[in-house]
Amino acid sequence: MSVRGLFITVEGGEGVGKSTNIAFLESFLSGHGVELVVTREPGGTSLGEDIRQLLLEPRPEPVDPLAELLLMFAARAQHISERIEPALAAGKWVLCDRFTDATYAYQSGGRGLDSGAVRGLEQIVQGVLRPDYTLLFDAPVSTGMARARGRGELDRFEQEQVEFFERVRSTYLQLARESSGRFRIIDASLPLEKVQDALLKIAGELLACWSVRHGSSD
Repeated sequence: MSVRGLFITVEGGEGVGKSTNIAFLESFLSGHGVELVVTREPGGTSLGEDIRQLLLEPRPEPVDPLAELLLMFAARAQHISERIEPALAAGKWVLCDRFTDATYAYQSGGRGLDSGAVRGLEQIVQGVLRPDYTLLFDAPVSTGMARARGRGELDRFEQEQVEFFERVRSTYLQLARESSGRFRIIDASLPLEKVQDALLKIAGELLACWSVRHGSSD
């Protein structure tokens, strides 16, 4: 019987460098023989990417927070069944740019929805599925937003007010405190070289965890 793969999620607010560092981590892990599926939320499937477009595109009318939440979990349900679960069951690692912690941070923390609504949908959609590790790239909101604005046109979320992103960051840090065994916090305000030094240490931890998991299956 094949060993179940590791499920690693990467979280953080706007402009913290997730994309750059996911590519760095992917290259490192692939170079060490890890069979890896890299994906993102919302998205990761054809249906999920269509929903992503609906969620991120600026709209003339306000989007109801509950509608936003349900769209997030609709994309997630398809993502889990089509990509995440099959990859993990085949023994592959899954490296996912955002997952349900982002929903707690953005829709509960940022939008103010009851976290119980997120928790209920999490149980319905995910069952027992939870990340093995979550890498949280953290930086002051002012730093992240300055970087995001430097990338060009802002999406619907990036156009929110600073107070929204302060609530998002605060929720992420609270989640990390509550699940300290799963989270690894990376100071994304540091120079890229320092950030990636920290990532290499975490990658070593991941490889050690994988080695133990393989050993326990023998």
